[in-house]
Amino acid sequence: MRLATIKRNGKETAAVVAPFGVLPLETINEKTKQEWSTDLFELIQSGQLNELKEWYQNGGKNELESLSAEVLREGEWEYAPLYRHPRKIWGIGLNYVEHAADLHEKAPSTEPASFMKPDTTIIGPDDAIKIPHQSDRTTAEAELGIIIGKECKDVSEEDAQSVIAGFTTIIDMTAEDILEKNPRYLTRSKSFDTFFSFGPQLVTPDEVEEVLDLNVSTVINGNIHRKNTVSNMTFRPWYLVSFHSKVMTLLPGDIISTGTPGAVVIRDGDIVECHIDGFEKLVNPVEDVKVQK
Repeated sequence: MRLATIKRNGKETAAVVAPFGVLPLETINEKTKQEWSTDLFELIQSGQLNELKEWYQNGGKNELESLSAEVLREGEWEYAPLYRHPRKIWGIGLNYVEHAADLHEKAPSTEPASFMKPDTTIIGPDDAIKIPHQSDRTTAEAELGIIIGKECKDVSEEDAQSVIAGFTTIIDMTAEDILEKNPRYLTRSKSFDTFFSFGPQLVTPDEVEEVLDLNVSTVINGNIHRKNTVSNMTFRPWYLVSFHSKVMTLLPGDIISTGTPGAVVIRDGDIVECHIDGFEKLVNPVEDVKVQK
């Protein structure tokens, strides 16, 4: 199942992305006599996402096909961030050895290099990434995102899949020139407004045949900058969920951004994208606030 938050008539609302088009949950509720939350974050937090998925798999998909005449037309909607106020965003640094080599750094081999980001960094598809006044070398990094589906603590790797709501595409930004001054500046270098794009779709685990086989690509101006496979991560997705659940309680809607195959320097006018096999691509333009328009 694939879900999104869409902007329509000045309002953000949850929708199902079906093979035949986009159906707002508001429309699905009306036509099928359901009462799903029309806010995606609330849908995850309340546990309704699991109920919705079960409904979809046990006849709901066929019901939606009967509503194909209700799908939104192109131009009537656009994607928004999946949601805007998760309780936590964990980022994982240098999780592919090749990326660490790009930065002339040694990849962590015993524990993940984790950091946290504020929700004020969040933007969605087609929103502008803004290079701040304080940075002359900002990079963008395509990543696979994990979305937590239930409150959990001290989860084992074997049980990690059971607490996952789904996956998404992410573009994470770093003010590299700030970070290079001192590694203790990591939080600041990662926390400027617009430095975390995510969406456009939440893809539930049943839609992904094998997470480890997914290819993740950082794309700049239509060209692949760097591509790698999830299986080449030093710390793989289920380990990351388990590890961080042992640090702090993970909550529904929390996000783990699993690391990038390669960071690319972005400049005013660039278009940066995250491509993951089988996922809708995430695309953002770049604006440098220092450039006179």
